[in-house]
This record gives sequence, C-alpha cells and structure tokens, in this order.
Amino acid sequence: MALRGTARAVAKRNQPSVPKTNSIEWEDVRAERIAYDPGATIFSQGQPATSVIYIEKGSVRLSVVSHAGKEAVIAVLDGGDFFGEGCLAGQSVRTATATAISESVVMRIGRQEITRKLHAEESFADFLVSHIVKRNIRMEEDLIDQLFNSTEKRLARTLLLLAQFGKTDGPRHALPKLSQEILAEMVGTTRTRVNFFMNKFRKLGFIEYNASGVKVNNSLLGVVLAD
Repeated sequence: MALRGTARAVAKRNQPSVPKTNSIEWEDVRAERIAYDPGATIFSQGQPATSVIYIEKGSVRLSVVSHAGKEAVIAVLDGGDFFGEGCLAGQSVRTATATAISESVVMRIGRQEITRKLHAEESFADFLVSHIVKRNIRMEEDLIDQLFNSTEKRLARTLLLLAQFGKTDGPRHALPKLSQEILAEMVGTTRTRVNFFMNKFRKLGFIEYNASGVKVNNSLLGVVLAD
C-alpha cells in the first residue's frame, strides 16, 4: 500500500552553488534543492533516470511494483544517503519509486554534474563508493534476514534500523511515521502479524507510543540477538 500525500517542491531551483552538507563540499555544484511533504513521490518507477539524489534531511522509502501489481519496499533511507545513482552506470529508467516518509529536503544533481564532481574530486568519489558498498551490504543483510529469521525478529530489526539504532546517542530513538501496512511490506508479512508483535513489544517495554509517534528502546535489541 502506497503512502498518500501531496507533492510539494519548494526550493531554489538550478542554484549555481550549494553549500557544504555534512562532510561533503557542494560548492560550484549546480543542483536543485527540493522539499517534499510526507507521502509525496520524488520519482516513479519507469521514469527517466537523469540525476542522483542526496537526502539533506528526512526519510525516503524505495519500493518496486511487479507486473502483477504487488508492491514491495526494498529500502528506507535517511539524511546523508544517496539514491538514484544507477544512472551513473547507464541505467536509463528508474527501477523503483522513491517516496518521502517524513518532511524531507533533497538535492537533485544531474548525471553530468555529479560525474564531473566524481572526476574532479577523489575524496568525493571515495565517499560515494563507500556509501554504495555499505548500502549493498545492508541490502544483503536484509535478504538474509528475510530468508532465515522469524517475523518477530525481522520486525524488531526493521524497527531498530528505522530508529537509526547505533547512530545516535541516548537510550531511545524515534521512528519516522509509518503505517503498519508499510511496516508489513518491509518485513514481508501481514498487517495483522505486525500489529500482534507491536503490541507484544509495547507490553514488554521494548517500544513506547506517545503523541509524536513510536519510540524504540535499546532493549528491543534482545529480540534480534535471541537464539
């Protein structure tokens, strides 16, 4: 089930220079900075692949739809992640749909522009290659998780990853707002099963519900580590 929402692109377009973001120097890079509302589509499966996109803030999910109309979530990305880089390897069309989960700001950089930066800056090329390798490792781990672990463990791991466990300090981590239908797609199960285990995790104190959404406690890690 796809997220619903109204697309909103509110950004300075075709900027001649984009400031430094995190550890990346974007000076002299022509790009579009675009803001999206939750549920807005950044690009759709089958559209021309002409740019690489960098997430400045927010969360984005990548999903694919089969010929039979079945949708599957293949990745959830956060601030500091790239996506759409397949165009650098000759990919002519998008193989997935990118949807903003939360209010997000992204930078859309044309293929020729980012290719120029890759050739001009060895440090940036190293950074992008490292990012791609780490994401491939993560996707391999996701596949192994899907093949060999129980629904309960898969859901626990998904919640920990969404809460960026290990990336930030503090015992609690907030989740981006996701429906149980989307969680079910990510885990590879039904909404009923997700609801059952979410209630179980809440009763055990592994997660908490409040006005702002869901917070994940470090104790949830015990579910993933259990034999």
